[in-house]
Parts: sequence; structure tokens; C-alpha cells
Amino acid sequence: MPINPQNVTDYPNNNTYFLVWNFREDVPTEKIKSTFQRICALVINLNNSALDRFPNYKASCVMGIGYDAWLKLDLPKPLPKELKNFEAITGSKHTAIATKGDLHFHIRSDEKSFAYDMASVITDSIKEIANCVIEVQGFRYWDSRSVLGFVDGTENPHGADRDFFAVINEQDPAYKSGSYLFVQKYIHNLDAWKSISTEEQEKVIGRTKENDIEMSDDVKPKNSHIALANIGDDFKVVRDNMPFGNVASNEMGTYFIAYASTFSTIEKMLTNMFVGNPPGNYDRILDFSTAKTGTLFFVPSLDMLDEFSG
Repeated sequence: MPINPQNVTDYPNNNTYFLVWNFREDVPTEKIKSTFQRICALVINLNNSALDRFPNYKASCVMGIGYDAWLKLDLPKPLPKELKNFEAITGSKHTAIATKGDLHFHIRSDEKSFAYDMASVITDSIKEIANCVIEVQGFRYWDSRSVLGFVDGTENPHGADRDFFAVINEQDPAYKSGSYLFVQKYIHNLDAWKSISTEEQEKVIGRTKENDIEMSDDVKPKNSHIALANIGDDFKVVRDNMPFGNVASNEMGTYFIAYASTFSTIEKMLTNMFVGNPPGNYDRILDFSTAKTGTLFFVPSLDMLDEFSG
């Protein structure tokens, strides 16, 4: 019988909610467990309802579970092979910080009202046992560009490759059709970014700004984002990055979100970016973009969520 994954390989759409919740210390563990069971059932229900009521909205809700939460909830052991608490990756100048997260919800819909309703229902169900520490509302910016003005996600795999790189198969048979989920909230220094020329911005990214054409290897700087974040055709992830922002406070950024069949791929990419390859040759985009969070989650299959729901 096939095992059904959560919707980790869909493409980014127009509206997204990213929510990170941490269990409260003053709530009895048994209450947390019973509420978690209901939330698992709710996530399945929300996805079924979206398909039935609004099949054209491309709406879904994906739930990930952190390492500490997995242990607290007494979920299956042994754990997924690469599930752990993310440890900060520190380079000579920049750090990929590590932050706590028990549950992560990735909600998307082309219709903003439906995304809001899903986020609201989840919040009503979980707020008595947990605190929301991150809420980011992402939006599609022109032709899938970040607020830095460059197309984001050009190197994403397509077709069957999305399942190959994002969904566990025989790497960990007990957790087949699950995925590793890693997220970072980046804040961009747009004043500094806008102070450099378009030509210099293109050297930072490694692509042309207007037409999204990758520079040739003999032209592309060794410390460009493309040169360091892409670690080879055999090591890819499915990125669902979305821009977000508050114009009045000038808090503009990118919510980096990656689904992968192995977390080691993401670790290698982050090490290249923050430590550098070779060490010291770090990703120059980090001079303009600061990681404010960094958390690893595991996304169980829908079948496993059904088991967790009791």
C-alpha cells in the first residue's frame, strides 16, 4: 500500500503563513499529547477540505515536528535518522543561529482568505498548550522574486526530481514518505543593498537581475550566492522561500524553507554559505541578509499523522 507524503513538493503560490509554536512549560504533558492528537487530525481534515471545497486554490497545510517535541510526545523510536536539534554554524563573520521550535505549520493558498482561515483554526486549537514564536505572512513578489529583486528558487528541482530530493524513500524505511524541513527567517538590509549598483548586486547573487541568467563559471565570483549555495546536481533540496515585509518598520526579508530527504544536504549548503568554501570564502549575500532563526523539523507522512491522531 502506498504511503502518502504531506504536500511538501508543491510549488510556492501567492499567499503563505509560516507559524512556529513552542509547547508551554506550565501545561501538563498529557494535555499536550491529547491536544497534539487533535491537531494531527485537524491538519488531515484541513487538507481534505481544501481539496473538496476549493480545488483550484492550491491550498494545503504541512506540519513539521521538532526534536524536543518528538521526545516530549513519545513519538516512535528510533527517531528519524537525521532528526536532531539544529546546532549553530559559525563562520569567521556570520552565524547560522539555532532557535527552538516544537511545531511548524506551512500554510499556503492562492486565496488569502483560505490561508487565513487555516491559520486561525490551527491557532484556536493549539493556543492553550503552546506559544506562537514566529508568524510570517509571505507573499508572491512579481515573478517569484525576493525583495532583493532577484528571482528566487531557479535551481529548484522539477517533476519527479522534486520527490526524489524532498521525500524520504529507502534512506530510512521506517519514515518513508516523510521529509526533513529546515527554516530560517532572514532580514535584509535594503538600505545597504540599494546603495550598491545593479552590476555589483549581480556579482553578489551570481545571476543577472532582469533576466535571471546565471553567470558563467569564469565570470561568477567564488563568493557569490549561486557559487556557494548550490552544492551539485546530486545534492538538491526543494525550496519554498517567500518574501515578507513591513514597510513602515523596514523589516523586509525572506523566509527560507527547504524540504529534503536528507538533512545533511542542507547542513552542507549552510556550511558552504556561512563558513565558506574554502573557509573564509563565505556567501557574500550574508553581508546584506541576517538569519534571525534556524530550526530543523521532521514532516511525517499523512499516514503517520493519521496514526498520531489516535
